[in-house]
Amino acid sequence: MLTRIDLRGSRPSTAELRRSLPRGKTDVESVLHVVEPVVAQVRQRGVAAAVEFGQRFDRCSPQSMVVPDSVIDASLRALDPTVRAALEEAIARVRAFHSSQMPIGHSLEVAPGGIVRERFVPVRRVGLYVPGGKAVYPSSVIMNVVPALVAGVQSLVVASPPQADNDGWPHPTILAACKLLGVEEVWATGGAQAVALLAYGDEGEGLEPVDLITGPGNIYVTAAKRLCRTVVGIDSEAGPTEIAILADGTADAAEVALDLISQAEHDPMAASVLITDSPELAEAVDREVEQRYRVTLNADRVAEALRGQQSGIVLVDSLEDGIRAADAYAAEHLEIHTADAADVAGRIHNAGAIFVGRYSPVPLGDYAAGSNHVLPTSGTAAFASGLSTHTFLKSVHVVEYSKAALEQIAPTVIALADEERLPAHGEAVRARFESH
Repeated sequence: MLTRIDLRGSRPSTAELRRSLPRGKTDVESVLHVVEPVVAQVRQRGVAAAVEFGQRFDRCSPQSMVVPDSVIDASLRALDPTVRAALEEAIARVRAFHSSQMPIGHSLEVAPGGIVRERFVPVRRVGLYVPGGKAVYPSSVIMNVVPALVAGVQSLVVASPPQADNDGWPHPTILAACKLLGVEEVWATGGAQAVALLAYGDEGEGLEPVDLITGPGNIYVTAAKRLCRTVVGIDSEAGPTEIAILADGTADAAEVALDLISQAEHDPMAASVLITDSPELAEAVDREVEQRYRVTLNADRVAEALRGQQSGIVLVDSLEDGIRAADAYAAEHLEIHTADAADVAGRIHNAGAIFVGRYSPVPLGDYAAGSNHVLPTSGTAAFASGLSTHTFLKSVHVVEYSKAALEQIAPTVIALADEERLPAHGEAVRARFESH
């Protein structure tokens, strides 16, 4: 069922690996022409335009853009107690881990009387996007809201698409999760129009724009983020979700197959990749996938994802070659199913999140490990990080020099300013010590 890529007998370079490994093609450029007028109209007409596009794309219009407190409260009251307990446990674990990420400011006297400090300041106002298309994602509420709150963000708004079968409001479980987290502002809008409305706001409707937008979404959401990123900050341009599994002959084929299937059910464009030096495991996993995917709720979606060009089995000569392939692929999620998995995990450089051993599957991280599930995709884990408390903080450098400290370093500043042909820089320093 899965495409086979055989790299045995060769030692491809990183460039060759990047060309050879399975990878989906998400062409954001191809939808910009669709999204540009959406962003332009929302920038000009605000809520009215967002509602019109929501009616066109979601076949649904909310009774008001801002979800009333009464609707949010009712959603929590109606929430299944088992689901509520699960959300509360997930919130507790995610909050505990993200609280440990809070950085400590630094101060250094680089010379007598010359002090440089670094302090961390939360972003003033953030917009958190929670998708609502093929599935409901209260976990995305947790993963976006918790680190923002931990960072000290004082003003935040969650945007999520209206649902026709929920009286035009976002999904009730989304609203219940917002209530559990103390979110007081929720907008009933989705897609590209939500991103644009978060970026530009609507003063007439009392909707204040944000300074940073985070959260996953489809290709249209990603395109809108690209168009708005000169106005607001964004977390990333996320592509379809992906899992890579690095495994040897000690791995359990059924568990590996189920992990590949679990990621494939997110989206027909989701990527599921097995990297192994064991031909026997490759055969066994392929058989298990073929037998097991049909019994899943989303079998058609899973089949499309697993048969796509973005998924496959990569055969390598050795575990060392497998590590090189995994680093070249730079997966959003990387599972390690090998002997001494912890040691292998420590040798990986590029991954959004690493899941070590058979008892740390990706679904654990999706919901309740404590880590964040908003992670870099499409190979960007080679240089980017997942969502964290740091995402919602700004580093500010504070410089405080005494007269003596400036006088001591002045010749250095003047020499460098003259070399760069910026003499006014030097004059600004020299003036502190000359009468004028």
